[in-house]
Amino acid sequence: MHWNVVNKVQSYLNCGIHSTSQISFLAKMGVYLSTPKTDKLSEDGENDKLKFGLSSMQGWRASMEDAHSALLDLDNETAFFGVFDGHGGRVVAKFCAKYLHSQVLKSEAYSSGDLGTAVHKAFFRMDEMMRGQRGWRELSALGDKMNKFSGMIEGLIWSPRGSDSKNAEDDWALEEGPHSDFDGPTCGSTACVALVRNNQLVVANAGDSRCVISRAGQAYNLSRDHKPELVAERERILKAGGFIRMGRINGSLNLARAIGDMEFKQNKFLPPEKQIVTSNPDINVVELCNEDDFLVLACDGIWDCMSSQQLVDFIHEHINTESSLSAVCERVLDRCLAPSTMGGDGCDNMTMILVQFKKPVSDKKKADVGEQSAKGKEES
Repeated sequence: MHWNVVNKVQSYLNCGIHSTSQISFLAKMGVYLSTPKTDKLSEDGENDKLKFGLSSMQGWRASMEDAHSALLDLDNETAFFGVFDGHGGRVVAKFCAKYLHSQVLKSEAYSSGDLGTAVHKAFFRMDEMMRGQRGWRELSALGDKMNKFSGMIEGLIWSPRGSDSKNAEDDWALEEGPHSDFDGPTCGSTACVALVRNNQLVVANAGDSRCVISRAGQAYNLSRDHKPELVAERERILKAGGFIRMGRINGSLNLARAIGDMEFKQNKFLPPEKQIVTSNPDINVVELCNEDDFLVLACDGIWDCMSSQQLVDFIHEHINTESSLSAVCERVLDRCLAPSTMGGDGCDNMTMILVQFKKPVSDKKKADVGEQSAKGKEES
């Protein structure tokens, strides 16, 4: 299969397609295997407040570009969960899984209790850290080869444990070297993360991965899928000098916000939040209540196949009969996997994290989650 990819890229080169964005587009379109890889990476964990399970599967894709974080102990009272769906390569997703939570933890805003500001700054910090000699070195350490056409660095699937990198030194001093002018990777990743502290839930999202909460059995979207067709996204893209063709930015990327994708962030006269593609996350702060059942974070490989309410209903159907929460996630992945690649949906990498609230967090009645019910009101 990999030789087919090489031959396809070479055929485009022979036809005169040489630009970075065109070669990157080929990779981002994805290539399918003849049979799906259904082996799953699964994990469970719990403390006195939360219980989680997760599972990820490569599926029909030629490579696994998802990564995730699941940390019950970001500090003594805060848990951190995140899904990162890579495109054009897996290294940015891996970088976010390794470093984003540590940047949240080290923020002054975090120390003062402002979780929303802390995670907001951490998203932008990812792009900053991937530039220059130090960024190149860190990305190279996560990957196993550099693609000469697009600057993509690729490597093996990776996800952190609670002890990884959290307490590592992070001066990120300016390093001199042969890659000091490295602008960062042209591949990128979505990022959808959730922090839980006592009865406060903070969700940050850039891209089309999604976070959904089940409240008394009702699905509520806590994030918005950032597609180029959305009015606010389209206006920013056009003002920054980009264009939209066939639902893709500059004919290439079908996301309006992502970490990485530095080729779309080169306008030196615009701040990061106004670039063609931005890592600027939406922040949603929710006060949890007794009626909250569980939280789901998943990449679009899941949401392409099930609506938010369909997934919540499916989880409620199986959560009390399966042996673990990761087993529930595995059932979802199997449910979403397409029987063939003819239809498209169900052929992507899939990652899902299920977080169950073990104890009532307050005596409050139902609170506003800041989003309309996902049932019957989801954006297409």
